[in-house]
Amino acid sequence: MMGTITIRRAATAVVLTIAWCGLWGAFSAANVLSGLLLSVAVIGLGTSVPERGGVNVPAFIRLHWLVFADLVRSTINVAVEVLTPKDHTQEAVVGVDLPDSGRNHLLFLVVAITLTPGTAVIDVDTENNRIYLHLLHKARMEETVAHTKRLADLACEAMPIRTSEAAEAAS
Repeated sequence: MMGTITIRRAATAVVLTIAWCGLWGAFSAANVLSGLLLSVAVIGLGTSVPERGGVNVPAFIRLHWLVFADLVRSTINVAVEVLTPKDHTQEAVVGVDLPDSGRNHLLFLVVAITLTPGTAVIDVDTENNRIYLHLLHKARMEETVAHTKRLADLACEAMPIRTSEAAEAAS
């Protein structure tokens, strides 16, 4: 039922409101109020996280640690690239097929991949469960594809959605 207030929905509203205030850079009354209104609207439209499924906390921590490590590592790589007098980039575009369960976590994957400098998601093919990445270094293509699949697998492990629930969510 959409109108039911659950602990999960309240927690989602709080997290979305904090993220909203973070985007504005201040916790003012106007930001908190507009964040709450926006989060209630998002939850009311049914575009929030599924009511069932849960979070695997150890996998969730590993996933976020991996994204953080990627961010640090790739920032250093891009900084070295910028400071090096000779251009060593050899750009490429690669398609990465995700596991079927990765479809449930596309937004997270797009943000996590694009957040890290040197790699960007340029297209998402939801019908074929494939994302297209722009790489600064063609030589790292195989490593990047394997790493992207690892991110998808870890996202599915960290935030599982059971098959029956995925069918309910689709209907």
